[in-house]
Amino acid sequence: MASATVLVVDDDKKLVELVRLYLEKDGYRVLIASDGQQALILARAHAPDLIVLDLMLPGMSGLEVCRTLRTSSKVPIIMLTAMASEEDKLIGLDLGADDYVTKPFSPRELLARIRAVLRRVSDEEEGPSRAQIGSLIVDLRRHEVSVRGASVYLTPTEFKLLETLIREPGRVFSRLQLVDRVFGPSYEGLERSIDEHIMNLRRKIEAEPSHPRFVLTAYGVGYKMSEQADA
Repeated sequence: MASATVLVVDDDKKLVELVRLYLEKDGYRVLIASDGQQALILARAHAPDLIVLDLMLPGMSGLEVCRTLRTSSKVPIIMLTAMASEEDKLIGLDLGADDYVTKPFSPRELLARIRAVLRRVSDEEEGPSRAQIGSLIVDLRRHEVSVRGASVYLTPTEFKLLETLIREPGRVFSRLQLVDRVFGPSYEGLERSIDEHIMNLRRKIEAEPSHPRFVLTAYGVGYKMSEQADA
């Protein structure tokens, strides 16, 4: 998507200009915001294809911008963060960010991440809009889930996990593969962190989480989505 529009949100003018230079050279249209309020105004007015969002912004934080955007938009978001803790990164991902880049970073690295996220979004949009396994129904475009006729609320992370599994029923994903699909290739946390998200997902969609019918364990390897309809 070399003609895509990217909104870059950061109050570091030198960094923004460097990022703008690399993106425009690669064919992207670039919008710039230096604070959270301006970012929301530009996002609503121009509907960018992707947002590069710094966490540490004056006034409204990047996390709050992300939280606000996710109430009405599924625009891909790559977060920029100088924070090194796993917890801070997971908060952003759980709010719906698609990837993150830790400062300091190479503009080439950011460009590669932007390309990867836009490519992934494009592939998802070209795929089926609805997936169903028995009574589990997932609207992949609207991010809506229902089980046995009842709507189920999932966090963005839980939805990404379910979406990855249900797009390829029967395929076994290793923990590392799921971490890469759900959190992005830059995630530096433990692979086992995916187990907690699987547990939370099962609590919401399984009639008996201890005896799952949808999200199955492939012992010694990882997880898969059942190919069989539930009774």
